[in-house]
Amino acid sequence: MMRKIMMTIGSGIILLVGSGCAVINPTNPYDAATAGLTISHIPADVMQDQSENVKEKKVSDHLPLTLADAVRMALENNPEVAAETHEIDLASAKHAQAFARALPSLSATGGYVHDMDDQRLLPAHYNGEPGVFGDDIYSADIVLTQPLFAGGRLIKEISAAKLLTQAATHRLSQTKKEMVFNVTSTFYAILAQKEVVASLAFSQKAIEEHLTQVKNLIAQKKAAKVDQLRTEVRLADIIQQLIKAQNVLSVQKRVLANLMGVPDSGDGFDVKGDLASEQTLSLDLQASLEKAFKQRSDYLAARAALEAAADKVDAARAEHWPVVSLQGTYGMRWADDPAVFPDGTDKSDDLGRVGVFVNLPIFESGLITAKVREQRAALAAAGERLRALELGIRLDVETAALNIETAQKRIDTTEKAVDQSKETLRIEREKYDQGKGSITDVLDAQSAMLDSQTNYYKALADFNTALAQMRLATGEMK
Repeated sequence: MMRKIMMTIGSGIILLVGSGCAVINPTNPYDAATAGLTISHIPADVMQDQSENVKEKKVSDHLPLTLADAVRMALENNPEVAAETHEIDLASAKHAQAFARALPSLSATGGYVHDMDDQRLLPAHYNGEPGVFGDDIYSADIVLTQPLFAGGRLIKEISAAKLLTQAATHRLSQTKKEMVFNVTSTFYAILAQKEVVASLAFSQKAIEEHLTQVKNLIAQKKAAKVDQLRTEVRLADIIQQLIKAQNVLSVQKRVLANLMGVPDSGDGFDVKGDLASEQTLSLDLQASLEKAFKQRSDYLAARAALEAAADKVDAARAEHWPVVSLQGTYGMRWADDPAVFPDGTDKSDDLGRVGVFVNLPIFESGLITAKVREQRAALAAAGERLRALELGIRLDVETAALNIETAQKRIDTTEKAVDQSKETLRIEREKYDQGKGSITDVLDAQSAMLDSQTNYYKALADFNTALAQMRLATGEMK
């Protein structure tokens, strides 16, 4: 009877596992993916119970938006930063696994065996000892295993996992710094574009006023009809430039909202900041390079990855060595409906043992050799990536230094050009009003002033961006 019950239970378990119903509360892959979305962005078949956990995030909740606000929101909400944070958890979990493999493990096992011939329940303790025999035997054991020697493989695996955790931490730091740079660059571009839009709006208003003046002069027979036509053409050109500039500004705001990890259109918020340039800088290129190699998080991550690759080579080589383990077991054995059941015996009894086991690889069909070759190739690739990064860091620092120097010169030049263009426009307008100048000269002066203002604001934005680029290149970006 007992045998039929156990067979029925066993068949039920096999059927349950085989049908795929053994997983309780399967993981929802969209839990993390929907964390930063508004409810309207979540598919209907996915939303279900997610609505209470999803909070809408808007840039318009932080107005006016300063650079510090934008950076803070990007570090809090950007999915790339969040992904790198999870990569640290992943690396840390792998390190914990590697460390756990060197520690004792305790497990419980159970089984049922049906033999064609009757088998003794427990080994005999002495010759002629009576015992229980049967063809259905059940077992349950507690097993303790402790690795004693693995040729250094476990130690190297722990070291490699620890280094990869450090590399993941450095990559997160670099991702944050790059995010700060991207936000800073976009923020200053928006500030410059706002000034360009303002300049175009001012030019539109000025030309409209000038057009009114031209019409008055035409009425007084002091100007030709063609002057009005040329002014209207220039006004139309300014209007289309303004529309185009406003569109660029809207796109830049959407880019900023995207960097901050919020689904905001960008039309409902404004930014507040200062485009003023700092004092003239004196850069020491060699000192900046030395600082970069000490502080760049991506460089530190690449070095940690290289050292981890070397440890993985040693761990793979260690698989050629024997593995020595200490193992102890204690458990019970049961015979169901034994065929032989002498007086004074019991159909269940305990059993324990302790021993040292050696596993020596003799022939692995080249598996271990292939693993070593794989890890050596990974080590060589990591070395080349580190060398490429060193060249890239040098290029980044030199490029940033050149951009700062160029932007400083452009600011000095365009600032003077703005003042000169304003004075030129004033003179040409006075000449035209007095009948001593032409409308072409006035429109050319107005166009030159607009160009100089646009160039000046872009130079200011480029200078601030170049400063941030240098901080990123040297690892000083906060």
